[in-house]
Amino acid sequence: MVAVDNLSLQLYTVRGKLEEDFDATLARIAEIGYTKVEPFGVTAFADRLAEALPKYGLSAPTTHAGLLREDSGPIYAAAKRLGITTVIDPFVDPARWQAADDIKATAEALNKAAVEAADHGITVGYHNHHFELESKVDGVHALEILVDNLSDEVILEVDTYWAAVGGADVPALLGKFGDRVKAIHVKDGDGTLDNKAQVAVGAGTIAVADILAAVPNALRVVELDDFSGEIFDAVEGSYTFLTGEGAPA
Repeated sequence: MVAVDNLSLQLYTVRGKLEEDFDATLARIAEIGYTKVEPFGVTAFADRLAEALPKYGLSAPTTHAGLLREDSGPIYAAAKRLGITTVIDPFVDPARWQAADDIKATAEALNKAAVEAADHGITVGYHNHHFELESKVDGVHALEILVDNLSDEVILEVDTYWAAVGGADVPALLGKFGDRVKAIHVKDGDGTLDNKAQVAVGAGTIAVADILAAVPNALRVVELDDFSGEIFDAVEGSYTFLTGEGAPA
């Protein structure tokens, strides 16, 4: 069972709802019981988040932002304004995960970003997709090569679903990475690349219990990349399953 204060929702999950009614969407998230969210597009949404988060008793400990592709100054400024303490780069091009030298260059870029971010009181992290695990160099997952070259200051947010899709033994991988894993994306589905096949946490084929047990202290961030039904059904179902408050949807 996940404590509510260790549970968050990646707002990309409800991006369509945010476009329709930003304020009402944050209100619904809080009504379900979530107390934390993980924004995306933080510089674009900073004004609306600054108003809505406190209004609905929500906080944002983490955010996704393209630190290695965008001007970092506005990102750090938005993060500080919103009380965000960890900025996570969510994507490095798949072509950059095929050779050890390219992977090491990404590690160096993240290490450099971490030094810069520390001046703003912010921690830097990286979030994976499937390709960082699917790609292997000398039999080793590309993500493991990245981690071997990261400074201690860079944390990981392991997307456990995409790690499984990429072929990793996810609980074992999490155990190897240890305390560097400060957050995980918790999602469920049929274990394929079909985003529409994702479902509420607990309703798919992913070994969620084993994954949670492998990193007991990491922030659990619910995310669906897509969903074939009403998205808030899956958001609420995930909350219910993870917190044990009622029967899984």
